[in-house]
Amino acid sequence: MPADNELSAILNRRNEINDAIDGGTTVQPRYGKTSVYTEFTEFSRKEIKEYENKFKMYNESGSGTISLAELKAMMEKLQAPQTHLGLKAMIKEVDEDDDGAISFREFLIIFRKAAAGELDLESGLGQLATLTEVDVDEVGVGGAKTFFEAKIAEVSKGSKFEDEIREEQEERKREEEEKKCRQQQFRERAALFGGGS
Repeated sequence: MPADNELSAILNRRNEINDAIDGGTTVQPRYGKTSVYTEFTEFSRKEIKEYENKFKMYNESGSGTISLAELKAMMEKLQAPQTHLGLKAMIKEVDEDDDGAISFREFLIIFRKAAAGELDLESGLGQLATLTEVDVDEVGVGGAKTFFEAKIAEVSKGSKFEDEIREEQEERKREEEEKKCRQQQFRERAALFGGGS
């Protein structure tokens, strides 16, 4: 959508809201959905899928959010039990929509904060974030080696945007080469019919 159309749509929506408010009508907020893959670019698709599996494992009700009771059970399974107030504080720290539960997006925010060093590792959320740590007893030395090699490769590969730009440039080069090849084939065929240039 071009910028002028987008701006026009925003202004029209604002005028509709203002007219509704002036008319005494309550206006429901409209939320735009964004993909967790585009919002949490610091995580690979594989990591997000792993977090999603963990989230679903602890979301026993299947509601799409981790409630206070589910959070309590999760922390007990992680052998890091919390008080009722501690659990409420954990939810409040990441609960952006104020529904008193942790959605999958908010669950990812915990790991974003942990990666940025914004969590106290002794706090409830810090302990929750460490659930992704490698347990050598569980995966073995080979699994730990693979984990750390993957982490090193991830750190050293550079920016994802640089990779995307490089891929786009390579794609353009391939398209140009294909175009030249098609043009050459066309000239050769045209020459067969006496219409060569």
